[in-house]
Amino acid sequence: MPDTRINAPRTGRPSDGSDDKGASSPLLPSKVMDLLLDAVCVVDARGVFVFISAAGERIFGYRPEEMIGRQVLDFVHPEDRARTLQTIEEILDGQPQPHFENRYVRKDGQIVHLMWSARWSEPDQLRVAVARDITERKRADALQAALYAISEAAHTAEDQVALFERIHQIIGELLPAANFFVALYDAGEDALTFPYCADEFGQAPGPQKLDSAAMSAEVIRTGQVLLLAPQANPGLTSQAWLDVSRNALHWLGVPLFAKEGVIGALVVQSYDNETRYTQKDIELLQFVANQIAPVIERKQMELWLQHIARHDPLTDLPNRELFHDRLQTALRMSERDPSPLSLLYLDLDRFKQVNDTLGHAAGDLLLQEVARRLRRCVRESDTVGRIGGDEFLVLLNGIDPPEQALSVAEKIRAALDQPFELAGQQVRVSPSIGVAFYPAHGRDYKQLIRYADEAMYDAKKHGGNRVQVSLRPSLLDPPHAHPSAP
Repeated sequence: MPDTRINAPRTGRPSDGSDDKGASSPLLPSKVMDLLLDAVCVVDARGVFVFISAAGERIFGYRPEEMIGRQVLDFVHPEDRARTLQTIEEILDGQPQPHFENRYVRKDGQIVHLMWSARWSEPDQLRVAVARDITERKRADALQAALYAISEAAHTAEDQVALFERIHQIIGELLPAANFFVALYDAGEDALTFPYCADEFGQAPGPQKLDSAAMSAEVIRTGQVLLLAPQANPGLTSQAWLDVSRNALHWLGVPLFAKEGVIGALVVQSYDNETRYTQKDIELLQFVANQIAPVIERKQMELWLQHIARHDPLTDLPNRELFHDRLQTALRMSERDPSPLSLLYLDLDRFKQVNDTLGHAAGDLLLQEVARRLRRCVRESDTVGRIGGDEFLVLLNGIDPPEQALSVAEKIRAALDQPFELAGQQVRVSPSIGVAFYPAHGRDYKQLIRYADEAMYDAKKHGGNRVQVSLRPSLLDPPHAHPSAP
């Protein structure tokens, strides 16, 4: 190996230890380099450190003697090694690199961003480079970019899921976030939900109560950052549990603060000790949380306004406008891919009597319970809507033959014929149900609704508490009426 010692310059001064009166000793070049804030590094042709100035310890976290004799690539961030090797080849070919950037892994596991100025000395067969720590500059640039990205996402995201997908990407530019999820708290429902979850080993859990033992619930309850690592927080881990996957080794959750208080939490987690979360990660994740909390709150308000505009405020069922839209959509789909539809028009017998005797508050409770029973009688793919007063519409998709739709209608009739408990009193009502089929009774949504409505009035004329198929021309054979037992 060539002699890499850096010798003092010849000054012409006596070498016997004496000195002229009043003269000071010159600084040796090695001492000058040790005063620099940037690290001076010398590497041989094999890619091994042979010299590192004192600043190297501040930048890399290792004492110079811990790095000398080791390969440069041992300290380079794994994702930057290929690019670093390519740049080294260019330097060895005689192309100086005055502004090359890459990342190193410090002794404490933190990532440091460096800008290098390097060149190759052919006579000495050495690569000489100066490393400047630009981590704080990179962090400031990343935060500024995150601000712009969050602002753009707030205006361009079509819905909440799209917003969270973009937020996940933004966070991934700042810290390790391969496994990331969002927990939101609805104070009105006292429910904790997980509208977004990206995890390699787990999936979003179902709704939770705020007093559950979930870690994100702890973050929301306390409004405090929670950092979990192996051997840390032993008291907490014995009581609390991880929301998505209980095999995570490192877990970091920060609260989402809005005007009304804590509305949720952002959480990242990892399954190996290579990915750990530090104080800087906490600061970065909290920074993002503080920026997006108002955005999430605004999106929630927009969604709520859109919801109430198209849903019945009493039962939370689709209102007339939304039901008509869904019916028209179903008809268009059935035209492209022929499939039957069934429409039920439902009216409550003796509902006015409940209002007159028990009051409108009891009538509202009755309508809410009717809505719940109707939902339980149909599938997720079906639609139940309230179109006014005590009238409801039910759209049954893809039920064939029509007799199956009549079975569902009978199931609804039987469910609503059961007693209702209202304000401590038992009340009985029954439904009159009219049925129209697509395409047997028509292809237009208004026509189907009119025929189902007429059939419902026929059922009511015959005493109610029965299912009546439209008497308009139909593919069904009689009988059309299915009266209940008295």
